[in-house]
Amino acid sequence: MRLHGKTALITGASRNIGKATALAFAREGADLILNTRTQQDELDAVAAACRAHGVRAQTVLADVAQADQVFAMVAQGLDTFGKIDILVSNAAIRPHQSITDISVAAWHHVMDVNLHATFYLCKAVIPSMKQHQSGSIITLGGMSSVSGRPNTAAVTAAKTGVLGLTRALAAELGPDGIRVNMVVPGSMDTERRYPEWYPEHQEAPANAPEQLKGIPMRRQGTPEELAATCLFLASDESSYITGDRILCMGGRFLG
Repeated sequence: MRLHGKTALITGASRNIGKATALAFAREGADLILNTRTQQDELDAVAAACRAHGVRAQTVLADVAQADQVFAMVAQGLDTFGKIDILVSNAAIRPHQSITDISVAAWHHVMDVNLHATFYLCKAVIPSMKQHQSGSIITLGGMSSVSGRPNTAAVTAAKTGVLGLTRALAAELGPDGIRVNMVVPGSMDTERRYPEWYPEHQEAPANAPEQLKGIPMRRQGTPEELAATCLFLASDESSYITGDRILCMGGRFLG
């Protein structure tokens, strides 16, 4: 088991990529701190599925955009498990608005959820990782962190900031045995509860041929494939990789 004896904190764990990552980690023996903002019933179901693999799973409702809630969640996890070895900063929002339409408040909200939350999480877990001279921090990027797209100024700025934070922390924390990397998902076959975040799919679904023509593999990725990438970075199999990013995108943007 690649993660036996380790504890992982995963945000946005109630569905999609977060859920798949939680299950992948549980199968490899990791105890889990699972977070979402509001969906307790969904989070409980994920925790139960993880416990079926013989691991411990703690659920915490917390808004990662709020520093005090993040610090309290991490403190609770440390009280329960004694350490946090792995962080997967996954929770994010993806509103599409032009730079002229987005309000100042909405801009700051995107920064709070997509960028500041990763800072809060890292700041909270790093002292424990330093104490143990070991750790793996995995941030989630997105297509906006690879290539700018119209009407995504806030999301692109935030995710590009996360990439910069990832690289800076990798350089800072390498001497402490802590690795920091980013996984960049492309078009994933996930449940999309907020269709306004994906206006490009309103005329044709995400899996339509016209949507897939820009992907060399001609299909969407799955949450399980993204979770497997996170598992690689969480495990000792990637022990000499830090400050890097893996594009889990089926070859998109090769040109």
